[in-house]
Amino acid sequence: MKERKGKLKYIRYVLIYLMLIIFIMPFYLMVINSFKTTQQFVTNPFALPEKIGFGNYVNAFNKMNFLQAIGNSVVITVISIILILLTSSMAAYFLVRHPWKINKVIFAILVASMIVPFQAIMIPLVSIYGSLNLMNSKWVLIFMYMGFGQAFAIFIFHGFIKNIPGEMEESALIDGCNKIRLFFRIVFPLLKPVLVTVLILDVLWIWNDYLLPSLILLSPAERTLPLSTYNFFNTYSVDYAPLMAGIVLTIIPILVVYLFSQKYIIEGVVQGAIK
Repeated sequence: MKERKGKLKYIRYVLIYLMLIIFIMPFYLMVINSFKTTQQFVTNPFALPEKIGFGNYVNAFNKMNFLQAIGNSVVITVISIILILLTSSMAAYFLVRHPWKINKVIFAILVASMIVPFQAIMIPLVSIYGSLNLMNSKWVLIFMYMGFGQAFAIFIFHGFIKNIPGEMEESALIDGCNKIRLFFRIVFPLLKPVLVTVLILDVLWIWNDYLLPSLILLSPAERTLPLSTYNFFNTYSVDYAPLMAGIVLTIIPILVVYLFSQKYIIEGVVQGAIK
């Protein structure tokens, strides 16, 4: 029995290390190829670079217009996240505390909308907004992110708010607290674990999104970081080495955010899972 448990333990470790290698391999290839020339990358993408130089990073920084692109990404991500968290938490609170039939139908429609893939609606979406001359604006993109992010966020908040006892809110109302103050002073702070969970998922989604910005942001001056990597694609060729450096530059900001906030991220995910 002990021998069998020992074998299962080793098999489990082997599987874990195999999964670790599978996950790390793309990042490893991206980093080592960012120090090569495009010819060396095409010849053998798995070989180590002959020398370490930062020419590709300088080239990528200039060609991507990095500062402008990161500014666009930060504005779009931050404002979209704030709007999603505020509006979806308020909507979920209203749906939970007022369980009318119409609210149950609205919640069911919101949950059902999560199974509709974006690819199914992107052509009509672009056609309608194009006919209204609302394309090429980061504010329109933020509005769309706020809309697309509502269903999932309301679903998460709805499940959490149902477990908050209503007696606390009734006591606050008896003491003279109005509904808006009640939500922001009492309910909203209690949502911290699930707020962090939704924030993490939405930051990863919006920061890394390529498809929706590529449909809305047509001007190079409005491009986000993922979109700016398109500058390395020519008509008949791709400049792979600077492209790898550009992708590394694109993921560095999100890695820095994770390193400084990993404590809160892990706490939020764990508490959100428990709740």
